[in-house]
Amino acid sequence: MKILILGGTAEARELANRLVDAGHDTITSLAGRTGDPILPAGRLRMGPFGGIPGLSAYLRAASIDCLVDATHPYAGQISINAVAAAQVSGVKLVRLMRPAWTPLPGQNWIIVGSLREAADALPANANVLLTAGHAGLDLFLERRDCSLYVRVIEAPQTPLPVHAELIVSRPPYRLGDEIALMRRHGITHLVSKNSGGGQTAAKLEAAQHLGVRVVMIERPTYGPADEVDSVDATLAALGCVTS
Repeated sequence: MKILILGGTAEARELANRLVDAGHDTITSLAGRTGDPILPAGRLRMGPFGGIPGLSAYLRAASIDCLVDATHPYAGQISINAVAAAQVSGVKLVRLMRPAWTPLPGQNWIIVGSLREAADALPANANVLLTAGHAGLDLFLERRDCSLYVRVIEAPQTPLPVHAELIVSRPPYRLGDEIALMRRHGITHLVSKNSGGGQTAAKLEAAQHLGVRVVMIERPTYGPADEVDSVDATLAALGCVTS
């Protein structure tokens, strides 16, 4: 089969590696937002497609048999475009969506529907570990009555104001390190998207251990697709045989 993976996640890399090992013609598309990404096996395509028309045209021109959306649960527009492009081109779409996190015993999350709501939910004088990425960062920086510790994989292009400190690091994260980080900065609130998966889940356990309040941003909803929650389930949905 000839398979296009919309990638950028650990699951997308594992899927590509297993498909290539099994002899499938696999192309992984990366948005190019991360400067030094960990690359999967198989062929690569970097950069945007040009919306629904561009992705539809690519699927047809490249004779793609199956499209796999294995992007981040908050990838947004590309996941929306994938649904429409698959429908237009008649290509099968499988969406690999890792299971969402749920509150740990004793936790009472503040669940919000947007980055704006998350910023507004923070009380004055909060010490905040912000792990929601670059999108919407300005909304949180407006909260000059809070101390922000902004953890990202790559530093933003503009310097942060005095009430915000930058933490540049790449997952996976370990529980002991997360507890030490929160203790060191006196964290009272953790802001997170509900990304799911194990690479960054230790922050939730650390928050539970220390009594840190979690502000969780709900996942967006996307259109119809054959949605699965693991690499093995994706391979089964594709009808692929792998080693």
